[in-house]
Amino acid sequence: MPKVAVILANGFEEIEALTVVDVLRRANITCHMVGFDEKVTGSHAIQVQADQVFNGDLSDYDMIVLPGGMPGSAHLRDNELLISELQKCNQGGKKLAAICAAPIALNRAGLLEGKNFTCYDGVQEQIANGHYHKETVVVDGNIITSRGPATALAFAYHLVDTLGGDAESLRNGMLYTDVFEK
Repeated sequence: MPKVAVILANGFEEIEALTVVDVLRRANITCHMVGFDEKVTGSHAIQVQADQVFNGDLSDYDMIVLPGGMPGSAHLRDNELLISELQKCNQGGKKLAAICAAPIALNRAGLLEGKNFTCYDGVQEQIANGHYHKETVVVDGNIITSRGPATALAFAYHLVDTLGGDAESLRNGMLYTDVFEK
């Protein structure tokens, strides 16, 4: 069974983080909210109790997810322990996923060099060494990126598919497909 860590820093985008956690848990995929603090406050003042506090070691996880939001994404980018751990996870071939502004942390870790990615409009200006595509979800090897709050469900379903879960049943059960058929 795969294990996922969603990293929460103060100022994270609530929709992006909690949608991923909710959808992965609905898919029966182990998903932990790993906070820089025990209680983390999102960019819209919603406080979340982390499942555990980040201690610099993410080796138990198969996928690391970085939600966007500001200043949350900047806090992710500026945390040296996280940047080092992302580099180790990448070297180990683990899946790394980032949405909205959070690809700036992958960039700081040197993980977008020569890679295709997407992000929130305008954030690509802060990423010099990758290839930006204005698409809902972009996958390049073990790196998965998405654009922002409105793409959070599509991103989460893609993560379920990537981890071997049944995203199609979830999409149907959550009426996601009905929304686009009308």
